[in-house]
Amino acid sequence: MTTDEILLGLGLTGVLAVGSQVLARRLRIPALIVLLPVGFTAGALTDDIDPDRLLGATFSPLVSLSVALILYDAGLGLDLKHLRGHNRRVVVRLLLLGVVVTGFSAALLAAQFLGMSSRAALMLGAILVVSGPTVVGPLLNFVRPVERLQRILTWEGSLIDPIGGILGALVFHSIVASTHHTIGERIGQLLLSFVIGLAGGLVGTTVLWLLLGRLRLPEPLGTSVQLATVIGTAAVCDVLRDDAGLIAAVAMGVAVANLPTFDVPSRNPFFETLVQLIIGLLFISISATITPDSLTDVALPTLGLVAVLVVVVRPLVAALSTLGTDLARGERAFIGWMAPRGIVAAATASTFSTTLVADGIGGAAKILPATFLVIVATVAVYGFTAVPAARLLEVRRLARSRPLLVGGARWVVDLGRALRSAGLDVLMWAGLESERERIRESGLELAPGELLAAATGQGAELEGITAVLLLTGEDDFNALASTILRGSVEGRVYRLGPPHDSHGVVAPYTGGDILFGGSLARPALAGRYAEGAPIVTRSGAGPVPAGYDLLFRVRSDGSLAPVVEGHPPHEEEGDVLVLLGPARRAEPGRAQAEPG
Repeated sequence: MTTDEILLGLGLTGVLAVGSQVLARRLRIPALIVLLPVGFTAGALTDDIDPDRLLGATFSPLVSLSVALILYDAGLGLDLKHLRGHNRRVVVRLLLLGVVVTGFSAALLAAQFLGMSSRAALMLGAILVVSGPTVVGPLLNFVRPVERLQRILTWEGSLIDPIGGILGALVFHSIVASTHHTIGERIGQLLLSFVIGLAGGLVGTTVLWLLLGRLRLPEPLGTSVQLATVIGTAAVCDVLRDDAGLIAAVAMGVAVANLPTFDVPSRNPFFETLVQLIIGLLFISISATITPDSLTDVALPTLGLVAVLVVVVRPLVAALSTLGTDLARGERAFIGWMAPRGIVAAATASTFSTTLVADGIGGAAKILPATFLVIVATVAVYGFTAVPAARLLEVRRLARSRPLLVGGARWVVDLGRALRSAGLDVLMWAGLESERERIRESGLELAPGELLAAATGQGAELEGITAVLLLTGEDDFNALASTILRGSVEGRVYRLGPPHDSHGVVAPYTGGDILFGGSLARPALAGRYAEGAPIVTRSGAGPVPAGYDLLFRVRSDGSLAPVVEGHPPHEEEGDVLVLLGPARRAEPGRAQAEPG
């Protein structure tokens, strides 16, 4: 290819990857449902994005290193505190039973439905055991199941990928070498890959500890150090043993996320953006290698294989894995309805199928198109049915907002009561023991004392929190916390405005979302409450009563719309208004019913 053709191909691949993700976002569907057909269609229409032509022999190594980065990022999100008791038992069983039952079932089905030789069928079975964070994570974020299910399925998806990658490499080399290893020898080979991967992970973690923990590098350089260390470690491990770098990458991610010596934010916008881009580029590139002709003979048989995997095999694995645990029936059923295939399956099939075809393995030419169809079908099935399934099984998190109110003054506690009476799942946090005791007495849910410290000091993500309201009497604390917490919560972070004549260190000069506007800065609001102004709720439409100030609108779907910098949210049918009443020169009371 000429330089111009290569530039055009690389540019088109990037545009298609990002454009597909933007379209999926607008359609509110998982991105893979768009990425795979777009890549396949583009590959059928033009050769300009064919990765084998663009990158040649470098494509496969680049895919391996890219997957290692994806798995490292997934490891950063794995908290060992959540892998305890029955959760750990379920995850371990899903990994062990899932590999065995799914691998052998897929191999048998491939031999029967696709007419593959036993060796090609075993290769496809090994490929299809994987799931992966690239598909499970976005689907779970889309579905929003209860936190326990999200954690179990995230752990399974992150750990099954390196296991499946190594299993695929072992099966591939056994086929190519035409040797018949005993089961003991194959288990030994698998364990050797794990040992090399874990040893590489230990070395990589040590390097990161020296560079990040001891040198205290700034965040941009620290991110570059992580990228370089993960890529370098994965490359060395892959040279020693195929796909051992995937184990090393996950191990490094888990270590960095859980060892107290690392001070790495749980969310890194650059890293997240890079991983998102890599996922898009990989799926566009790999799906572009599939030709329409290769799908003709495998489409219907592969759909039959998918039907059995989805309806029989996965529910069986889930039932055996959750047997004797304290998971509810709905939770067990949902685990049985979540096993999409992702990038590792595509990468493994793309890497190994070409060699097997060249070696004349019967049915090897069907491995890549069959894998492509399995990925498309499973992502489509689970993507379009997981939300109704979660709703039917009653395992979906409530859509209503869960705001975190930071502060323990009397008016803040009254505001928490008012929001709770409007139907929100309110969580409170305060630093002073007297304020924490006031929150306990009010009956509101009190967050652990270390919650905010972990989020502000260690970058821990505030799971399940949809908005943070910083309502303390310290304006500089509110301003600094709003800046730090912005990357640790799903929704937005709001703070009280400082007084107009404030000479604080940072509060007057820091941006962010200021609650209520200038007329209700912190001193004015607290002073008016002290003079007897009640915090009340009012249902129904109509104007705000005279003498009252609008603080929030709680929508009919449970979302929270605050007044920000004096701009009230627009009115919608079914709103509940949270208001600050007029001063009454009396002792403040509890949140009251709507004004008469």
